[in-house]
Amino acid sequence: MKALARTTSAVDTARLGIMLGELRLPTIKTVWPRFAEQADKEGWPAARFLAALAEHELAERDRRRIERHLAEARLPPGKTLDGFDFAAVPMLSKAQVMAVAAGDAWLAQGANLLLFGPPGGGKSHLAAAIGLALVEAGFKVLFTRTTDLVQKLQVARRDLGLEAAISRLDRFDLLILDDLAYVTKDQAETSVLFELISARYECRSLMITANQPFGEWGRIFPDPAMTLAAVDRLVHHATIFEMNVESYRRRTALDRKRGPGRPPTRATIKTADA
Repeated sequence: MKALARTTSAVDTARLGIMLGELRLPTIKTVWPRFAEQADKEGWPAARFLAALAEHELAERDRRRIERHLAEARLPPGKTLDGFDFAAVPMLSKAQVMAVAAGDAWLAQGANLLLFGPPGGGKSHLAAAIGLALVEAGFKVLFTRTTDLVQKLQVARRDLGLEAAISRLDRFDLLILDDLAYVTKDQAETSVLFELISARYECRSLMITANQPFGEWGRIFPDPAMTLAAVDRLVHHATIFEMNVESYRRRTALDRKRGPGRPPTRATIKTADA
């Protein structure tokens, strides 16, 4: 009888592995023997056993989904909110940035986020860090240099596939366009950029970094009417971060050039007569 029971158990175990594979429950397929052994030893109710298995399956699915979304996002590595120097950008509210990084309210509305400031002020770092936080929160993000995406859209237009190419970008809750100002003032380039902005208006969110304020966007869009229309669509539902600070790269270079300075132990002591 014991031999028969062992045989039956082995058959059931094999069948269970096959069925869990067909049901696409790979985590449960891997962990259930360990949990079953623990449940037998500790006398778990059936509901607790099943809940533990389901919890691990869901957690692993979340992890795999975030991994996929991170690969798709193409975020520059190493850019996190923890690593962003908020003290160097005193006009920026850390609390507001953290609220934006939660993402659920403004992304649901198709609102935009616009980051302005001179080169080297941390705009790209902040944009990528917010993008990373949103991916970790379950949203789909794509980070791209504006010129790279515009060139791809131009190719799609040439092949009569611009509308389909823009529609494929709808799967991203947020599209981060880095360095908008580097788009050349060319009718072909700026027209596809305008069509992208128009297509996502009030449907899907954009985050844009730009060195130039709105008043200078005439350098990007050759048609003044197109400039006004683009700005109007972007700011209608938008949060704007002004980051008008000295270039971080320039500050770092100057600090290296100056060196560490004279150590305190060698400092000149001032007297009252000095």
